[in-house]
Amino acid sequence: MDVLIHHWDTDGVTSAALLVKALNLEEFENLTPPIGEFRFDGRIKRAIERAERIYVLDLNLPHEVEGIGKEVIFMDHHIQPRIRNPKVRQINPSLGGKYYPSCSLVISEHFGIWNVWSALGAVGDVGERAFELEKVRELLEKEGVTEGEALRMVELIDSNYISMDREGVEEAVGILLRKEAKELLDYDPWVQKARAIGEAIEDAISEAEERNGFAIVHFESPFNIISKVARRLVWEMNYRGALVVNENFHGKAQVYFRISGEEAGRIGMGEVIERVKALGVNAGGKGEVLGCICDRDRISDVLSIIEEYVR
Repeated sequence: MDVLIHHWDTDGVTSAALLVKALNLEEFENLTPPIGEFRFDGRIKRAIERAERIYVLDLNLPHEVEGIGKEVIFMDHHIQPRIRNPKVRQINPSLGGKYYPSCSLVISEHFGIWNVWSALGAVGDVGERAFELEKVRELLEKEGVTEGEALRMVELIDSNYISMDREGVEEAVGILLRKEAKELLDYDPWVQKARAIGEAIEDAISEAEERNGFAIVHFESPFNIISKVARRLVWEMNYRGALVVNENFHGKAQVYFRISGEEAGRIGMGEVIERVKALGVNAGGKGEVLGCICDRDRISDVLSIIEEYVR
């Protein structure tokens, strides 16, 4: 049995479908880690134990792969160290200093298989910037898929992980293999999920309050929409920044702080992240973003730090 372990987003799903098609796999099991957790859980480790061949796709988990005692093909596009395990064949252009916007394009180039999935993986990872790539435009045109339809397909595929439906993510690979690209646009289970997610995003945005040009939002939702809410507020509604709090995300709290490019010169996000991490909560981020998940009774501690910068 071949076992495919892949990321939960569109790039991971399309990468798995491309590999299955490229190798003509008839019997396989595809798995994704617990959504939002970059680790192999017991379910994945048991699958590895019974696997004949193992493929790891679009998952920046070299430390997990280092410990596998079987032959593994590890395909990715993220920047990562070279894997020392001699049983692992690591295929990643970034090791040679080359940038690829998606794992789907790495797989397509490696196996010489190109279709709409190759393009969707790139659109899923870098959004509209993918349309600047001639190859992406060519693949979409060949399938008769418009840019708007490609974005909608990504939204539908991603609805599985945003709704925290791990089983749905895994089932999505088979759905891609069985359906024509255009049929995805009308696949009702995904359409319903995307509709519910869209309504939750709109509801959250409607709760936004303005303070010194920053949007402050508190809401409760089982959907992993916190980053999408913040992006809308900053990128489309032009707030200086957005402080978004999901006060009950499956029993935990999510805090997300995004600032505009202009504010990045005034607010040192690295400093904010380190101060929040010093509280002993799970936090991280980059130049314009801080993300944090913590116990619900720690929300006020996290916010007390971030609100200093909002003020």
